[in-house]
Amino acid sequence: MRATDAESPTPSAPVVGLDLGGTKIDAALVAADGTVLDRHTRPTPATEGPIAVLDALADAARAVDRGAWAVGVAAAGVVDPRTGTVTAATDIIPGWAGTALGAGLAQRTGLPVACDNDVRATAAPELAALGDDATLLFVAVGTGVGGAIAAGGRMVHGVAGIAGHLGHLPSPEAAGLPCSCGATGHLEAVASGTGITALYERLGGSRADRLQTVAERAAAGDREAAEAIAVGARATGRLLGGLANALGPDRVVVAGGVPRIGPLYWDALTLAFAGELMAPLRDLRPVGPRFGSDAAVLGAASLVRTTTLHTP
Repeated sequence: MRATDAESPTPSAPVVGLDLGGTKIDAALVAADGTVLDRHTRPTPATEGPIAVLDALADAARAVDRGAWAVGVAAAGVVDPRTGTVTAATDIIPGWAGTALGAGLAQRTGLPVACDNDVRATAAPELAALGDDATLLFVAVGTGVGGAIAAGGRMVHGVAGIAGHLGHLPSPEAAGLPCSCGATGHLEAVASGTGITALYERLGGSRADRLQTVAERAAAGDREAAEAIAVGARATGRLLGGLANALGPDRVVVAGGVPRIGPLYWDALTLAFAGELMAPLRDLRPVGPRFGSDAAVLGAASLVRTTTLHTP
């Protein structure tokens, strides 16, 4: 395997975009103008380990490939696009940390492969829409809390691809709570879907199997449910407001499943965010993502022109 600077030898040819999650793999054949030409979805064989996942990614790519010149992968975990390696990961995919994603998929498909963290890839179309020299702050709040930061029109990757993991910043609301990364007191522990659900139970609410259950109870007047959602939202809003002061972003995007639970969450987040802002940013407000369910595969496809290509 060798890594090269990303540059298309056939600019008009399509690209395969892959979005790897813990439960499913989405694949799309994407034309040079961003049109999705074909789609395919299959389960992620997460419990079978990294070899099975790489094989499934290759099979998903082949399911949509009609003359593609390269493959872009948006993958769960901490991904270093320069080396094509998963440098850290949770146990959602056992053994995923250390996987040579770029090289392994290039070997299986026979095509150049570019890869990055799934949230950074999802943020890429947002950054492109802002134009040159833009600064973007992007957070995805779901089962966990991920993020992406772009400055001067370029995505920030950091050492080993760690940049953008906003869920692992300290949060006062999460003081003393264990985080999935092994530390304590990080935002994810109180602001993720699982974090809000656990907080609801700690506040005295009855057992809840998932965030949607908490949201339904809040809508029905359950005070503990409403408070748990508001605490998670305020924690995220305060942290994003502080980061906005540090970065001076053109746009702040809040994506993921948690913000979709409704106005109770969004209003609390926005109010907390605005309360942290310095005067020059007083009109800045967080917004939802511009792009829908295709954002991840479109972002994955764009990686082949913006990051390192790993060739067979």
